[in-house]
Amino acid sequence: MLELTGVAKSYGETLLFQNIDARLAGGEYVAVMGESGSGKSTLLNLIAGLDRADRGRVVVDGIDPGGLDDDAVTHWRRRALGFVFQSFHVLPYLTAAQNVALPLKLNAWREADIRQRVAEMLEAVGLAGRHARYARELSGGETQRVAIARALAHRPRLLLADEPTGNLDARTAASVLALLAAEIRRNRATGILVTHSLLAAKTADRVLTLTRDGLHPQHAG
Repeated sequence: MLELTGVAKSYGETLLFQNIDARLAGGEYVAVMGESGSGKSTLLNLIAGLDRADRGRVVVDGIDPGGLDDDAVTHWRRRALGFVFQSFHVLPYLTAAQNVALPLKLNAWREADIRQRVAEMLEAVGLAGRHARYARELSGGETQRVAIARALAHRPRLLLADEPTGNLDARTAASVLALLAAEIRRNRATGILVTHSLLAAKTADRVLTLTRDGLHPQHAG
């Protein structure tokens, strides 16, 4: 479902990483760990078509996002991708429910199905009573959970999560990580979790460590 071949990225004279080779199947959930500054977030951006590799190729379901024009990659992301950003990217002037509904509306879901799915996802992340609250009125942890619900709502084929539990208490983090894993497997999606947490990484099928010279397997247990 996802194939990385010889991917390399530098910023100016600084090499972030090179020789990135990996294959992930549908339904597979992988954690990526590595030192701060190793390029984990950048790797997710390359996979999402938000940035372009200097060398190598990223292919998702037969599509190279980096080779698409702006309109085509936007359409592809809207349909196939769920992304939980470190900075959330939740819209402050929309309610929690409206934020979660956004990818469903963009993908032309029926209104009745949107209402049902939004209610399901907000309940799943523990925000059933916050659906009418504007995002600007939510705490950091609540905002992060809205971002997670929104990323999962349209059942994407590819889920990218960049430190999705950084603002959550241990109990909420555990429930959110269980939700991520369950949705990935239920929908036969491919999931990549970037994390510094060994406990979070253990929820994945396998763990890879990102270094300057590639992605290396690590035992998740």
